[in-house]
Amino acid sequence: MSHDFNLQSESGLDMLCRVREIIARLPEAVEVIDGFGHTSFRVNGKTFVILGESEQGDASISIKTAKTTQQFLLLQEGKFFKTPYIGQHGWVSLRYAEEDDWRELGELIREGYGLSAPKRLLKLLATIDG
Repeated sequence: MSHDFNLQSESGLDMLCRVREIIARLPEAVEVIDGFGHTSFRVNGKTFVILGESEQGDASISIKTAKTTQQFLLLQEGKFFKTPYIGQHGWVSLRYAEEDDWRELGELIREGYGLSAPKRLLKLLATIDG
């Protein structure tokens, strides 16, 4: 995919590559540039991950989560923060850092997918995961 115009820094492109690896295992998940120019990932027309980059080149990721998950993550001071404008719906964000725990982020991305995907895709994912 070549939707990289919004993410241009080395850290932003690294984050995009890592997220694409996770998303590749999720049935019918697609990459889209949203109306704000952010790289987003959707399933069944519903967004569950958004990547962005500030003018200073600071990359960030926003993930749809259950509100209980969001509350837990926000307790980790300084790491996660409530996503502006959509945080009231359970979204959390974090600024990219090379030392990020990608296993944890992968689980959060899968949670967001699970909240957005139709039941038929969740059943398919369960058979793939075996």
